[in-house]
Amino acid sequence: MRDNRCAGRQKTAEETLPKGRHGMSSDLFDQLDDAGFGSNVHEIAAEGECRVLRLDNSSGEAFMTMYRVFDGIYLMYNDFHLRSCISEYQNAETVLCIDHCREGRIEHENKLGGRYYMEAGDLRIDRRVHHSGKVELPLAHYHGMTIGFMNEPAQRSIKREMPSLNIDLDKLAQKFCPDSKEFLLRTNEPLNLLFSQLYHAPKSIRLDYYRVKIAELLLLLETTDPAAQTVQRQYFPAGQTDKVKEIHSLITGSLEKTFTAEELSEISGMPPATLRKVFKAVYGVPIYRYIKGYKMKAAAAMLISEGLTVSEISQRLGYDNASKFAAAFRDIMGVTPQNYRKRQEDI
Repeated sequence: MRDNRCAGRQKTAEETLPKGRHGMSSDLFDQLDDAGFGSNVHEIAAEGECRVLRLDNSSGEAFMTMYRVFDGIYLMYNDFHLRSCISEYQNAETVLCIDHCREGRIEHENKLGGRYYMEAGDLRIDRRVHHSGKVELPLAHYHGMTIGFMNEPAQRSIKREMPSLNIDLDKLAQKFCPDSKEFLLRTNEPLNLLFSQLYHAPKSIRLDYYRVKIAELLLLLETTDPAAQTVQRQYFPAGQTDKVKEIHSLITGSLEKTFTAEELSEISGMPPATLRKVFKAVYGVPIYRYIKGYKMKAAAAMLISEGLTVSEISQRLGYDNASKFAAAFRDIMGVTPQNYRKRQEDI
């Protein structure tokens, strides 16, 4: 998603975009910089009202492509391909922040130590009060969008640029985030449609399009009753999610083994039902479906890169016989192992 956001993003940002701000309106960007994204986030490109930030560590990299839409209002595309990172972000007097998950999965922790997971279609509204610390991505990728409103400048912009909107950001924030708590909303069709349109904003009218859609977003939120949104993401104790991550490391590091529910329950110290529930919350699918998918993806890599027979691969992955393995592979990958290998060789 990160190509073509700022002009010339098809190439490496360092090669195609000028460094620095070069005359762009700097009030919002300076306010964010003064608060501090952190020592691990760096601006790598800037053009007009757009800037590109990069975070990288040993587990991967992340790009944040930010647009200044109005004074005090920004829209940012988030493209993360890493397993975890440390957020050093300090609150920059953010009155309201709206995050939408398009793809992948990301873990957050509230001030009480409870963890929750955003997945495709989820929306989070908060004040960025509890946004620093370790962030984990169970599937090693996350794609989404953030729309942020910065205190008085954002309110002045709404009154000046959208005078027909009777929107009070402080009241809107208090409505969804009383006592600075975050609000989590599962799939909401009108909001998902709006964000889907934002992901495909026409390049020729991009900023104007953002402005119209942000006005529409504010109207939708103004007419949304938080109390009516009864199905929300659950919170899980950190101790339980940490145990599930240990189980994940065990099963993905021992692909030749087949663990029973009782064995995994004993290792984790959790009842089987609790283990299944927490694992699905963290990784998005039931535990044995996840194991099956993980093994078949590993098998696909072996079929391409290693000169092993199908029977040898099935043994490496803990299957009793090659036919059971082939059936599982076809169920996940859509083709037999032999046909998969042949297709890759023909490419």
